[in-house]
Amino acid sequence: MFILYNLHSISKQSFLEVSKAFLYGLWMDSSMAGYICAIPLLGALVLWFIPGLTISKAFLRIYTWVLIVVCALLTVINFNIYREWGTKVNYRTFELAITSPREAMASTGSSPLLLSFSVWIALAVLGIYLSNKIINYRINKSGNLFGKIGIAVILIGLLVLAIRGGLQDAPMNESMAYYSTNSTLNYAAVNTEWGLATDIKNSKYNTKNPFVYFEPAAAKAMVADFYKKPDSLSPQILTTKRPNVIIIIMESHTGNVVESLGGEPGISNSIERLKSEGIFFDQIYASGGRTDKGVVAVLSAFPAQASRSIMKENSKQARIPALSQTFRAHGYATPFFYGGESRFANMKSYLLSHNVDQIIEKSSFDAKYLNSNWGAFDGPVYQRMTQELHVEKQPFFATMLTLTNHEPFGLPVARHFKGDNTEDKFRSTAYYADSCLGAFIDHAKTQTWYKNTLFVVVADHGHFLPRTDLEVFDPRRYRIPLLFFGPVLKPEYKGHVNHQIGGQTDIAATLLNQLGLESKKFSWSKDLLNPGSAQFAFFNWDHGFGFVTSETTIAFDAVGKQLIMDKPAKQTSSPAGSTAPISAAAKAATEKALNGGKAFMQEVYQQYMAY
Repeated sequence: MFILYNLHSISKQSFLEVSKAFLYGLWMDSSMAGYICAIPLLGALVLWFIPGLTISKAFLRIYTWVLIVVCALLTVINFNIYREWGTKVNYRTFELAITSPREAMASTGSSPLLLSFSVWIALAVLGIYLSNKIINYRINKSGNLFGKIGIAVILIGLLVLAIRGGLQDAPMNESMAYYSTNSTLNYAAVNTEWGLATDIKNSKYNTKNPFVYFEPAAAKAMVADFYKKPDSLSPQILTTKRPNVIIIIMESHTGNVVESLGGEPGISNSIERLKSEGIFFDQIYASGGRTDKGVVAVLSAFPAQASRSIMKENSKQARIPALSQTFRAHGYATPFFYGGESRFANMKSYLLSHNVDQIIEKSSFDAKYLNSNWGAFDGPVYQRMTQELHVEKQPFFATMLTLTNHEPFGLPVARHFKGDNTEDKFRSTAYYADSCLGAFIDHAKTQTWYKNTLFVVVADHGHFLPRTDLEVFDPRRYRIPLLFFGPVLKPEYKGHVNHQIGGQTDIAATLLNQLGLESKKFSWSKDLLNPGSAQFAFFNWDHGFGFVTSETTIAFDAVGKQLIMDKPAKQTSSPAGSTAPISAAAKAATEKALNGGKAFMQEVYQQYMAY
């Protein structure tokens, strides 16, 4: 079912290559079958050796049926999870469903619900029918003691062997199912239930860094080398050292809807217009693929941590720095505006732990404005922010997190793009979000605080929409807009385009250095305005990472331990495994980017664990 649903991702693969998923996945399927059979086997052996005991056949039937229904359900949950996150159902899926059920339901808005429900029922009914035909629930209690002992030892040995995945030194792990350079085929081979159980265990009890590639000191040194303080100085682009600052973090505003980033025209008209009033950074990448990771990357300059989220762990998130703390320490007011529930992903705890002095959220709005699945649409939130800033003490450091451009892509107005497909719904919500930004800026220009304000606009993360061909490792899925503008910008810098390669984490150092504030505590941040800063961007997803330099872009699958993208900057494509001749310079650039990505992933996760 996973392969059939994701045929578009494997359309260029041969039938033989696709078929291998079933062969390579067989060992993990056997392992999961072993776990499932452990309880029935134990019960059968007890009944075999103690004939006087009885267990109702109904118990074994119910046990079997429940597992069939659950496995069928996980199969269809994968449909949307893999499309959105580029990974199969995992611990984070259920964490979201338990802690934020309304938001989880809203996220399913663009899922093929009828198809999913139909497939679930069909798989469950077929599975139960086959189980009734195949399984004999009667336990034969005859036989002599020594024969029973011998057979019991053999059965237990086979069970352990299946669970372990064979006689090899290393026990079963996901990399044993990986075989292809196509990530969709590798995920198809991985047993969904085995992967979920392992991810839950690791999330709760694993204290080891899964991304260790170098000695700790070597990894630290490699990361530090990318952040060497340049000899050059950053140009001073502002007319004041103490402006108001408004950071607007736009939900899912991928570069694929920004024409200046090679995206579709006619969607981000406001951003295109505002470029003439500021500095536009056109080589910026999101740190991860979720809002909680994007907010931390922007406000705390801490990179995403693969499948983990530091925002959700109070003991850890309280120890990372944040821009709101720095600005509050220098006499700034620090309000935060969001149309949804600030409790989502533990964001409220994160904000309050970092000296945000006022949170305007869903509960702050009248019911008439709460007509979005997530809360209030962007328009009313911008209006509320304008009202609050009118009476706010200056200078202020205000943050706005938008939410409209999120599944199920609902709108308070008619859709600009009339198609009923998910891609056009996404285009319409992105268009609305951008229009609200433009309307807010136009209104802000009438406010007294405007003339002393710097605006920073960035996305929380990218998205695979409105395209449908971007795998989770594709850098185009992470490329996002970044714009500094406002009346405090010196005239000579307005309309300038900055081509420095960087990420969300670089906003902190870039901003603080312009205001003459200390940025040393933001160790994962570099100044995008300094021409001597290293040119690179790092992004990651649950099971891998990407690294972009001025020479090449690589993507690495951490489970399969293989390079899945190697794209030199001057070539349109150079997939891993290509037989075309590769120059020594290109090899060196790939090795440097790959080692850089490995060092970053290792050190980021190590710091996350240490906090």
